[in-house]
Amino acid sequence: MKENIYHTHYCKDLDISKVGETATVSGWIETIRDHGGVLFLDLRDNTEVLQVVSNDDSIFKGLSKESVIKVSGTIRKRDEETYNPKIKTGEVELLVDTLELLGKSKSELPFEIMNSKNTKEDIRLKYRYLDMRNKKVKSNLELRSQVLHFLRNKMYDLGFMEVQTPILTASSPEGARDFVVPSRLFKGKFYALPQAPQIYKELLMVGGVEKYFQIAPCFRDEDARADRTLEFYQLDLEMSFVTEEDVLSIGEEIFYDTFTKFSNKKVSPRPFRRIAYKDAMEDYGTDKPDLRNPLIIKDASEVLKDTTFGPFKNSCIKVIVVDNIGKNSNSWFNEIVYYASSIGMPGIGYVTLMEDSSLKGPIDKFLTDKERDDLIKKFDMKTDSVMFFIANRDKKVAQKYAGLIRIELGNKCNLIDKDRLELCIINDFPMFEYDEKTRKLEFCHNPFSMPHGGIKDYEEKDPEDILAYQYDFVCNGNEMASGAIRNNDVESLIKGFEIVGYTREEVKEKFKSIITAFEYGCPPHGGMAPGIDRILMLLLDEPNLREVQAFPTSASGQDLMMGSPSVLSDEQLDELGLAIQTDD
Repeated sequence: MKENIYHTHYCKDLDISKVGETATVSGWIETIRDHGGVLFLDLRDNTEVLQVVSNDDSIFKGLSKESVIKVSGTIRKRDEETYNPKIKTGEVELLVDTLELLGKSKSELPFEIMNSKNTKEDIRLKYRYLDMRNKKVKSNLELRSQVLHFLRNKMYDLGFMEVQTPILTASSPEGARDFVVPSRLFKGKFYALPQAPQIYKELLMVGGVEKYFQIAPCFRDEDARADRTLEFYQLDLEMSFVTEEDVLSIGEEIFYDTFTKFSNKKVSPRPFRRIAYKDAMEDYGTDKPDLRNPLIIKDASEVLKDTTFGPFKNSCIKVIVVDNIGKNSNSWFNEIVYYASSIGMPGIGYVTLMEDSSLKGPIDKFLTDKERDDLIKKFDMKTDSVMFFIANRDKKVAQKYAGLIRIELGNKCNLIDKDRLELCIINDFPMFEYDEKTRKLEFCHNPFSMPHGGIKDYEEKDPEDILAYQYDFVCNGNEMASGAIRNNDVESLIKGFEIVGYTREEVKEKFKSIITAFEYGCPPHGGMAPGIDRILMLLLDEPNLREVQAFPTSASGQDLMMGSPSVLSDEQLDELGLAIQTDD
């Protein structure tokens, strides 16, 4: 192999055993120091940092931090009092013979590279190539590479075939807004970027690709947030001739093996706990519960059905009991009241069980003796237990608020074990739900899912009573994957869309490819799509998804480095047959 002219060694390989040897290393200047005639710089390559020293002022002349250099010289032992135990090369240094400047950096940097985490995010993203030089940022990308390598090998070992599906496709009503791309050749028509490879992977099943996967890019024109960006990646997989349990078993193996390999935290054992959607909403107030939190939401509507307290009358009443906090300060409870107000609740009631078995708290005076006794017994209150009340006339709203209060209490009471990765599977989602904003039925989960009873459910049941073979994998309060057993019956599929307001003709037009394909014989099939970015967020304890992507957009959805979205020239617009409509 031809010798590399830029380095004979990587920094990490230079230790006490190499003293006396000559070495050539290349990398970036991290720091430059002048100690009274003896000049030092720290050189950083892709593996480690090495101290470089010279007694000749002219060798380091004109150098600036973050410039790229190549240095050659002799490895020598550092004085013991100057050892640096924090780095692998901490016992040695390189005495320079020659130095070559390979790429000069501006003397003024936009931010301090090694402390980039303390810099405003938009600045970091604008100069992302500099941000990557930070060890923490780069290690996140290295872990991403390792996880992707592992997942690909896992899928091959499980007998899956990797297939890439198109990025330019047709727009379809899958839930979020599409990103659209105008066509030059077909003026007035548009491609769309896929929200997910949903239709393509089902067509692969029709084509006889029994076990498919890919690391798929997905695009959704949604408002960005900490755990969502405009572009993200998922491990997309689909299988033919399977039941729900077959798919869940594969998902359990993928998640368990990935988390146990790349995390030192305790991972919940397989099989993961199954929780029906209805029970998740009742017990946790959310379909993505954090099971590290031991608090369970209970329903007190029956106990308080005859209450005279105005806010509780004719309401769904949820309660959460927390032990051993009765002696907390008034300011502690005021913080809970403030939090309740901040999420839109008109108020939150609570009572404490005292040593004499009486209740004390803001709403105690509104309770009868029987109600007090029933609440204490039914919900197993103990001395110093506090019961919080969440009430609303809309059951879904009561569940939602109770879920948020449960999370807040779990955090404030330090009930969350940060050293656990607790996984569960939420299944039996309702096929439809009523949307208060649109005043109509919408798909709850995935429109291509199979209802439990097939087309008979659509013909015989109230739509809101229909359950589907749909499931989510959840970890520590995060949705990690969604999936379903698909509806491979054309008539049943069309009927489902008709229930939410589409005509038969609209369904055939919007989903022409899949409707036509199913008419030629479609096997029963199902799949799921674990989110790569969210897996990495949990492995790294990163609360922000942008920290695990190489070149993410900003929170506002802009690529500040590349300058997108950008304005097209008049010539480009003419070629595409487009005109820009201004607010004027």
